[in-house]
Amino acid sequence: MAASGDPQALGQLLRSRRERLRPSDVGLPAGRRRRTAGLRREEVALLANMSTTYYTFLEQGRPARPSAQVLDALADALRMSAAERQYLRVLARVGEEPLRAGAADAPAEWIDPGVVALVQRLEPFPTIVKGRRWDVLASNPAGHELFTDWDALPTGERNLVRWMFTAPRAREVYLEWEPEARAMLGRFRLAAARHPDDPGFEALIAELKRDSEEVRQWWPRHDVTAVGSGSKKLRHPTLGPLDYSHVVLQVADNPDQTMVTYSVAGTVG
Repeated sequence: MAASGDPQALGQLLRSRRERLRPSDVGLPAGRRRRTAGLRREEVALLANMSTTYYTFLEQGRPARPSAQVLDALADALRMSAAERQYLRVLARVGEEPLRAGAADAPAEWIDPGVVALVQRLEPFPTIVKGRRWDVLASNPAGHELFTDWDALPTGERNLVRWMFTAPRAREVYLEWEPEARAMLGRFRLAAARHPDDPGFEALIAELKRDSEEVRQWWPRHDVTAVGSGSKKLRHPTLGPLDYSHVVLQVADNPDQTMVTYSVAGTVG
């Protein structure tokens, strides 16, 4: 039987996006003075061509199985981005099953030795491989130098998201720390939504909320970011501030694992 998704998180996402919109954003008149932020529920229902009662049930987190057509209509009505649409479908479990690899009885995450060897061959380009919970599973010397010596950290602390939000060095390396941290948390949230039965995700999220004021503030917003290649402004410990381009590759034999490799694009102007 297909999983029923996460109706509570789905409802929270819908409400947060409804409250961010103004009537003028969707072509509606402002009307009388409003007592609540954003659009009214009946306005979203009208835009999505559904009953207010049904939309209210969804936003309240009641168990439901909205179809792909309903989700598309809601995404259009709420002006969702591509990443938000993907997140909406993951929460509703439409078009994909939740991944079970992180369940309590699953084996520990394993990385193919051939992937580890490839990471080393990419030296001197900083390269890391992160797993399903964003644990750093492999890194070459250039990756250690640019970010941190992952192998020297205790096993439970070799996590990219944990490092980003709790290590002082992360704020030195990322010249634009806040937007980069927000984006990383958004990508991590999308990964966590795909593993609803993974207690490791739950424990890590609880620790991040405990140890980071930013995570406590940002997590309830349900912001998500798509995974993709791009550029970053980073401070190398010996070369100083540089523009880096990075490429993200999925490991074919284990789609939960991704390789990220960096190359210098130029000096920071």
